[in-house]
This record gives sequence, structure tokens and C-alpha cells, in this order.
Amino acid sequence: MNALLDAPRRLISLGQWAVTLALCAFLIVPVVMSVMAGLTVNYFRGISSGLTLRWLEQVWTQYRPSVFLSLEVALATLAITLVIGVPAAYALARSKTRMARLVEELLVLPIALPGLASALALIVVYGGFTAFRTSAAFIVVGHVVFTLPFMVRAVAAVAASADLRTLEEGAASLGATFWQRFTTIVLPNLKPGIVAGALAVVTLSIGEFNLTWMLHTPDTKTLPVGLADTYASLRIEIGSAYTIVFFLMTMPLLIAMQWLGVDVTGQRALRGRARSRR
Repeated sequence: MNALLDAPRRLISLGQWAVTLALCAFLIVPVVMSVMAGLTVNYFRGISSGLTLRWLEQVWTQYRPSVFLSLEVALATLAITLVIGVPAAYALARSKTRMARLVEELLVLPIALPGLASALALIVVYGGFTAFRTSAAFIVVGHVVFTLPFMVRAVAAVAASADLRTLEEGAASLGATFWQRFTTIVLPNLKPGIVAGALAVVTLSIGEFNLTWMLHTPDTKTLPVGLADTYASLRIEIGSAYTIVFFLMTMPLLIAMQWLGVDVTGQRALRGRARSRR
């Protein structure tokens, strides 16, 4: 009887694995093919034409400034969204008024708009300031507008579930100042949301193309803009080699931030277990 019941379960499990592996192959195979194209002498002849690092060297020589500019823009965007987004999320989570909910919805508005529309709005308003318009700071502003909602939402969600008001009232009754409460109670409890928001901000900033394409100038090309240029005007091997450089620059950062997020989550779970035992 048990064998008869286990048979359908095994079939369902095998089917789930088959679908999962098929989806992974659907997503990973194009990436692998693109990487291989950047390492072959001739893409159309395939690996039989031989392997080479010439295309990587050419991309690095020609587009190295774009790589570092993207990292600078992403880090600047992260710093600004942390300074603005964390206090804003904290205030929105504590406030129960309709005005706070309205402000929260307005912060999400840039996500609903196409990146090109947001970029055009920035150009219309600030395009007259030539020095600002032609600097990387203009791209940073656009990225902050686009990524700030992700930081605010991530931190606000954690703040709303942590019952910070009760913890702060307890600390205040013991004589703690606002700054002491914010640094020793609020920020440690918001850390999972801050890490999640930081991950979203960095990845979105590095990979954002539509908004950046409208805001960039010939002197402020970021990784995605340079990648589009290589595929549009050069050999496919060059574009594929640029993709490899993109992966090499972004994957270590993403892995490090993912590890930090898992570590933070694990520490939070351990603290929760310790409290429950008490």
C-alpha cells in the first residue's frame, strides 16, 4: 500500500526536478555561451577556432574607466540612500498617520515610471546646469531617485515588524537619549533590512541601463552603457568579453553582500531563540 502511495509522489518529485533543471538550463546556457564567445578566436567557428584572452585585454584597455565609474556611482548611490533612506524608513514605520502612508507611496512613484521618463524629467529640471549635467554626480542623482524606494521599503518592513516603539520606550525609561536608542537599539534591529536594501541598491545601480543611457555623456559611460556600445558597434566577441568583465566585477560584490545578508539573518535567528528560551 505504501509503495503505491509513494509512486505518485516520486513522479511528482521527479517532475519538479525536471522543470527546475530545465529552467536553470534555460537561464544559464545563454550566459555560458556568451562567456565562451568572449574567449574564442572566432565566435562563428566556435571553440574549434581556439581560445584567446585578446578580447578581454582589448575590452579592459578600452573600457576600464567605465568599470571603475560604475563602481563609484554604485557606492555613492548606496551611501546617499543609506543616509536618506534609513532615517526616512524609521520615521515612516513609527508614524501611523495617513500623511506617512502618502509619503511612502510617493517614494515608490519612480519605480512605476519608465527609466527614460525619470531621466527626461531630471534633464528638463537640471539640464541647464552644465557642470552638473556633464558630471557623474548627475547619474548618481538619477540612481538615487530610482533605488531609494527599495532601501526605504526594505528597512521600513523590518522596522514595522521589530516593535521598535516598545524597545525604545523601555530604553528611554532607563535614561537613554534618542541618539543612544537609535545607535544601540534601532540600527541593530534594522540591520537585516539595511543589508537587503543595500543589496538591491548596488545591484540595481550597477545594472541600470535605461535611465543611465539618457543621463550619461561620452565622458560618463557606465558598465551597461559600454556593454550596449560594444554589442552595437563592435564584434560579438568584444561584446561577450565585456560581459565577462561585467561578471568579474559584480559577482564578488554580490556574493559578499549575500553572505553578509545570510550571516545577519542567522544572527537574528539565534537572538530570537535565545529570547524565547528566557
